[in-house]
Amino acid sequence: MSPRHQKSRTRRTTEAEEILGPEDASLLDIVDNLLNKGVVLSGDLTLALAQVDLVYARLSLLLSAADRVLPGESSDFVQRHHERRVVRVRRRRTRA
Repeated sequence: MSPRHQKSRTRRTTEAEEILGPEDASLLDIVDNLLNKGVVLSGDLTLALAQVDLVYARLSLLLSAADRVLPGESSDFVQRHHERRVVRVRRRRTRA
């Protein structure tokens, strides 16, 4: 078969395949990939009664791994809490 025919027979990859890769991906792989890259979900919510809009809310949600949003933070919760407490105490002392 000529190279020209082989090129026409190759299948184009979808965006999902480019993100996830050619291998089979489990649900865990998909969630891990989403958390590493981050996802923003947004939507509108309207509460109405008798066709009268009472409440309108625009919602946005950032779903990401914490180490992606705060890369300089310590992974140890107790250490991170202690560091933040020390900073708060120093701020109070400088104000007084």
